Amino acid sequence: MKKVNLNVKGMHCASCVTLVEKALNKTEGVNSASVNLSTEKAQVEYDESKTDVSKLISAVKGRGYDARVSTEADKTLEELEKRQELENTWKLLLFSVLLALPAAVIGMVFMESIPYAIFILFALATPVQFISGARFYRGAWAALKNRSSNMDTLVAVGTSAAYFYSVYVMLTNPMADQYFETSAVLITFVLAGKYLEAKAKGKTSEAIRKLMDLSPKTANVVRDGRESVIPVEQVVVGDVIIVKPGEKIPVDGVIVSGASSVDESMVTGESIPVEKTVGSLVIGSTLNKHGSFRMKATKVGSETMLAGIIRLVEDAQGSKAPIQRFADLVSGYFVPAVILIALSSFGFWYFIAGKSLAFSLIIAVSVLVISCPCALGLATPTAIMVGVGKGAAEGILIKSGEALETAEKVNALIFDKTGTITKGAPEVTDVMPVGDAGINDIMLYAASIEKNSEHPLAESIVRYAASLGIELKEVLEFNAIPGHGVYGVIGGRSVLLGNRKLMEDKSIPFTEHEARMQSVEDDGKTAVLLALDGRLAAVIAIADTIRPESVEAVKRLEECKVSVYLITGDNKRTAGAIARQAGIKNVYSEVLPEEKAKYVKRLQNEGRKVAMVGDGINDAPALAQADVGIVMASGTDVAMESGSVVLMRNSPLDVVKAISLSRLTMGKIRQNMFWALVYNVVGIPVAAGLLYPFNGWLLSPIIAGAAMALSSVSVVTNSLLLKYRRL
Repeated sequence: MKKVNLNVKGMHCASCVTLVEKALNKTEGVNSASVNLSTEKAQVEYDESKTDVSKLISAVKGRGYDARVSTEADKTLEELEKRQELENTWKLLLFSVLLALPAAVIGMVFMESIPYAIFILFALATPVQFISGARFYRGAWAALKNRSSNMDTLVAVGTSAAYFYSVYVMLTNPMADQYFETSAVLITFVLAGKYLEAKAKGKTSEAIRKLMDLSPKTANVVRDGRESVIPVEQVVVGDVIIVKPGEKIPVDGVIVSGASSVDESMVTGESIPVEKTVGSLVIGSTLNKHGSFRMKATKVGSETMLAGIIRLVEDAQGSKAPIQRFADLVSGYFVPAVILIALSSFGFWYFIAGKSLAFSLIIAVSVLVISCPCALGLATPTAIMVGVGKGAAEGILIKSGEALETAEKVNALIFDKTGTITKGAPEVTDVMPVGDAGINDIMLYAASIEKNSEHPLAESIVRYAASLGIELKEVLEFNAIPGHGVYGVIGGRSVLLGNRKLMEDKSIPFTEHEARMQSVEDDGKTAVLLALDGRLAAVIAIADTIRPESVEAVKRLEECKVSVYLITGDNKRTAGAIARQAGIKNVYSEVLPEEKAKYVKRLQNEGRKVAMVGDGINDAPALAQADVGIVMASGTDVAMESGSVVLMRNSPLDVVKAISLSRLTMGKIRQNMFWALVYNVVGIPVAAGLLYPFNGWLLSPIIAGAAMALSSVSVVTNSLLLKYRRL
């Protein structure tokens, strides 16, 4: 399966979204298609052997909309197009106001005192109807060709009814009531709503723009021994780049000479600069603070971490949350239902209640105009765009609307121990020989065999040996035993290094030293056993201290009614000691990496919504099994691909923030949907004349138009308020 993003132009409401989505989903070879009104994008997953991009674009164009592939190079063009569209809408709105305002004044105040007033109103209203209103006619015609209807249908039918009735009055009885100013003001109000809505929607994508603005434009590259400043787009992998104090790092790379401190807050959200020396990885677009250094480019263009983050945020903002399906379902039936209600209202008042044609017509127009489905269509995507953008600004990357929605429901959260609750950088604290071997000999064998291992504890043993100035030896027959330890032959001696299970499997006695190991583990340290030639030689104590913020994170999660669990391959005593320090009551210990997913499933079988927090590498199966996989980024590409939420700061507190962000965003979506639905549930009956028999009150089409325009703006504005909420 392949994925592609399409830019879709010409959509105006939720009905348009449904139409485009159906067209894409009906195309042979399409697995899934999701269309977003706010971003004007379609995310399509398709089978390359059955269809291609040109067929997908044809399917969209066949429905009367324009489409093209969204590429990295298009981003600037998209911004320019949106600005141009906003400017054109503003000019059209200004044109309408200049004509509709005098029309409203004449029609409502001076109708009786100005001679030939109806002809003046005709001259003022006609340009508004057919120049300013042309977009609504085009949209309605496109929908009609597809045997469908949308918001443009409602506006076009409603204003045309008022306008052409007024033309009929002007030609047959100029002294009768006319509604030229009504149609002109209605179109003006709808345009005003469209302009305000577009301007507000532009603010929902500020997170993307801010990220894109961070990219430096040039790089100081050394080629053939000469320095030259070139556009950053021309940098290639392997280039050596000079970065001076105060400059932005052009691309991702590794320092080859020099040292500095780098402000990585734009990626991680962490304000404290990070010290960098030779061999350190540096991220493109981060800010070099003090020192000068040379770096080798390792990733350029669309491969950099910033480009990956931008893609991830864009995809998430363009995705749909499951709750959106409800809005899509409603919008599919909404416009036809409204037209039916408008016709029924007209028929009731004209044929049954015996009211005049003008009276009945205005009621029908009011029903059509007040029933805008835009607010319902914007309720979910605008909130998701703002929520995902706010998360990105806080160093929390949420990969999809579905993940954002699911995180709200989490009531059980499993922390992997190493690198999440703990710092993930363990250190050797004690070396306890058993027998005649000295500390240097013990560390020689331990570090030599561990240099081939990728286990986090291995690094601490190798670092400790290096601090003692020990030169490591070659290892033969190296074998890593997952969840147990390592085996090898060094200098003709067989070496085993690992946990109790390894010693038990190899029949190496260690029980007489159990008290010493328990003492170590009671202090929250891990006891690693070294055996030489089939006999226990040493107990090495390694401690991975908990992160300072872990205690507060656990406390806040429990306040949010989330049960917290710790899962680790460590034994019960070590796991228990770490859990006590962090304040975690539920512990799964001595769990192999491949078994972690089973513990996630066990909680899910109990009816829990489970989030798994891991490092994105050995926790991949558990992260995939969980309802929400939360990954500590740790600067790795693997972490970006694992799980559905990436925490760039590697802080447990950001787990709390991610859940809080989900709850706030879903709250906004429900508020938006409530107001969008209530607005129509209340507005349509009032517009249909429900209150008229009781108090003689009718809803003016002009007021209905203003209310319709404001409904969409209010939904977007409510979503934007999310930006100012504290997590």
